[in-house]
Amino acid sequence: MPIAQGLPWTTDEPKCLIKPPVKKNTIPIDLKLHSDIRAVERARFSHQVAEKGRLIKQYKMERERQQKLEEEEEIKRLRKELIPKAQLMPYFDRPFVPRRSEKQPTVPREPKFCIPRHKTIKCCRMSCNDMSGPSQLQHLPSSVEKAEALYKNRILQ
Repeated sequence: MPIAQGLPWTTDEPKCLIKPPVKKNTIPIDLKLHSDIRAVERARFSHQVAEKGRLIKQYKMERERQQKLEEEEEIKRLRKELIPKAQLMPYFDRPFVPRRSEKQPTVPREPKFCIPRHKTIKCCRMSCNDMSGPSQLQHLPSSVEKAEALYKNRILQ
């Protein structure tokens, strides 16, 4: 087995190592979190909503005040109008004589006794030309007369 030998001694003197330069302390940067930005926006929005609500409330109060003033003015005006006043006496020394109208009299038209086609019964449809007047209505056969005529036709055949 071999014997271990030591390293040779050096005659060089040890070198002084230069210390690295000292770094400056790090300065933390400002973090802008989304939640912080959102909180600021939300506060601004809440302020706008509150301002709008206050303006609406103020507008309603102003409108109600104006309406009350208008109603009071209307009541005052009506009270002045409703005060009973004396009516002038009619003149009896000049009696009223109606004058004849200058308008032409209206020309009378004959009424239409025709029943519209969509309102008539299918078995009894007749046109307006078939019925020249009310005398034609008397000659129309009734349902009983029609039944008798059909019965007679069957017997004859």
